[in-house]
Amino acid sequence: MPHSWRQTLTAVYLSLPLRGARATPSNIFCSEQYLKVSIPPFLFEAVLYAPIDDTNSTAKIGNGNILFTLYKKEPAMWDSLTLANTDKEKLQYLRENAVLKAQEKAKEETEARKITKQEHKKYALEATMKLEEAERKRIEDLKEKERQKVVKELELWKNQQKDGDKYKSIQKTGELYQEKEPLKERKNEKMNKTRIPNEGTSKTRLKSTKGSCSIFSQNLKEEQLPAPRAAATIKVSFTPRVFPTALRESRVAEEEEWLHKQAEARRIINSDLSELEDLKEEEKNPDWLKDKGNKMFAMGDYLGAVNAYNLAVRLNNSLPLLYLNRAACHLKLRNLHKAIEDSSKALELLTPPVRDNEKARVKAHVRRGTAFCQLELYTEGLQDYEAALKIDPRNKNIEKDAEKIRHLIQGTMQSS
Repeated sequence: MPHSWRQTLTAVYLSLPLRGARATPSNIFCSEQYLKVSIPPFLFEAVLYAPIDDTNSTAKIGNGNILFTLYKKEPAMWDSLTLANTDKEKLQYLRENAVLKAQEKAKEETEARKITKQEHKKYALEATMKLEEAERKRIEDLKEKERQKVVKELELWKNQQKDGDKYKSIQKTGELYQEKEPLKERKNEKMNKTRIPNEGTSKTRLKSTKGSCSIFSQNLKEEQLPAPRAAATIKVSFTPRVFPTALRESRVAEEEEWLHKQAEARRIINSDLSELEDLKEEEKNPDWLKDKGNKMFAMGDYLGAVNAYNLAVRLNNSLPLLYLNRAACHLKLRNLHKAIEDSSKALELLTPPVRDNEKARVKAHVRRGTAFCQLELYTEGLQDYEAALKIDPRNKNIEKDAEKIRHLIQGTMQSS
């Protein structure tokens, strides 16, 4: 490739024209003393006159050129851009050496980035752990403060209760003493009327009376305390329900219908069917039998598929897909009347006609129409194909088959 270059004491400026080619950084390789630009069909290789700082050197792509800014390792003026008298062997050696150094450098950079990433990850983890520890300590301190606050409030409440109890006991004792004192006075008056009292004995009796009054009041207080409560277990019973939702949130009519269907299905499964005696519990599921029949149909075992569908129908006769799939098996086995019967039953169950069952209704009409045509009942078959077209008017395959049936009907009418 043609090129132009100029230099200073510290740098070399090299310009390569692209000539309409598109270059990307992946087309450029540069090492200390080897430079290569590969843009097929153009190739530029140069063994530089002296080593350069390949880390800080740059290459700018734009305006149809690649402009290299190569910084010299040692300031000096070069006699030429490349080494003179470079033979093929030396060029090959420099090329291989440059590639090896580039690989080693890339490996070192990858390892350095990996180590830096691990250090950043470790630092982030440590910072996160410190934050979590600080948050945990803050929460524990708050809990401890709340606990101490509650303990103080509880102690205060207990002291208030004790003071209240003491006040009540003192008040009751005073009331009892006041009630007892008039009785004693009246009794002493009666005794004074009958005999002369002795001062010593009266004083002693008064003292003993006071003592007996306090004992009596203490005994009375103990007798007035209520007995401790007896431990007991309260049994709570709930209304049994099959559904986990609360009764106020449930739809009773739908739940009752579902339970009725489940009971009917269990009754059928538990009935005396010889086919179910050797089956496992999961094999008594109509959906499982339908999947088994689908796999047999895909493998070409149409008779086995029919048997699986038959048993599934006996377990649940309200699934239209069972009849629809069994009709496909009957078509393969040339049981055309049975195919018509199963397709009709599927259409009967696919009511009301809604968007969700459009594909199933199209299949039912097509399979019944195919069976009619194979029985040479082309008029009935055409009616089914036209019904399928009304449901899916964009289906080109059904439209082609309907057109073929019309031609067959016309040919039959002409021959007759």
